[in-house]
Amino acid sequence: MSMSSQVAQPELNATPLIDVLLVLLVMLIFTIPVMTHKVSVTTPVAGRVATPPEIVALDIDFDGAVSWNGEAVAIAALEERLKSARARNPDLRVDVRPDPRAAYEPAAQVLAATQRARIERLTIAQVPDR
Repeated sequence: MSMSSQVAQPELNATPLIDVLLVLLVMLIFTIPVMTHKVSVTTPVAGRVATPPEIVALDIDFDGAVSWNGEAVAIAALEERLKSARARNPDLRVDVRPDPRAAYEPAAQVLAATQRARIERLTIAQVPDR
């Protein structure tokens, strides 16, 4: 009975290691352009104080009356008043606050006046029910 002694030889299967390395390489190839992408942002210069924008509240009552920060103003004079306010402060912000019961026509006239006055920052605010 001759038994030949066979000793197990250790083998290293490199195929899974190569697969993992290839996956890591592909992930690296996809993520490098994302990490190097930059967005340029202009930051304010130190020492220069920005003037806060003037906020004008235009309230439109249920009967179509328009008020400028609580002061009654005629719709016909609204455009000129907006132009002069925009000339004083180019960052003028106008908040139009129509009453829910107001007719569409006064609101449309106010919006048309703001457009003709070239107001760029316009907000139409919802007035809570009273």
